[in-house]
Amino acid sequence: MSDAELLSAHVGGDRDAFGTLVSRHRDHLWHVAKRTSYSDEDAADALQDAMLSAHRMAATYRNDAAVLSWLHSIVVNACLDRIRRNRVRPIAARYPDDVEQIRDEHDRISDLELTLDVGAALFALPPDQRAAVVAVDIEGCSVKEAARRLGVPEGTIKSRCARGRKKLAFVLDDLRFRGNRS
Repeated sequence: MSDAELLSAHVGGDRDAFGTLVSRHRDHLWHVAKRTSYSDEDAADALQDAMLSAHRMAATYRNDAAVLSWLHSIVVNACLDRIRRNRVRPIAARYPDDVEQIRDEHDRISDLELTLDVGAALFALPPDQRAAVVAVDIEGCSVKEAARRLGVPEGTIKSRCARGRKKLAFVLDDLRFRGNRS
């Protein structure tokens, strides 16, 4: 069954249809939540909130976009809602736990440092700019697709990306001159 058929079956009362749909896209939605959230715990909580919302709102799906795009936007919005609720938490607190997750025996120390620097810069962006930059520059979505996923006009995506990239360039400018990095 297609995604739209599964969603329709769920709305029609099929108890297994929504679980099949979520299983089909679990990895993609998890990666979206991780890239949009400050921590794995927040990503997991936001993903759970998003799937509950999608389950409850399935009847409101309008079939004007792919089901995956609809789910993607629900996940991003759940992550942004969680970020707004947790604003009192300092951004730097996420990195001590993440260092162990990023570290790889075969990875050079400079690669790890670069990853942490870029991650810190990305998470220093306002949530709406980060979501736009992640969608367009990291996930490779077109501006049109990112706008559909995030539920905002294309011009808003363009301006958020431009502002986010400008801030990233400023914050990461010193990386060009550190040690043997090029």
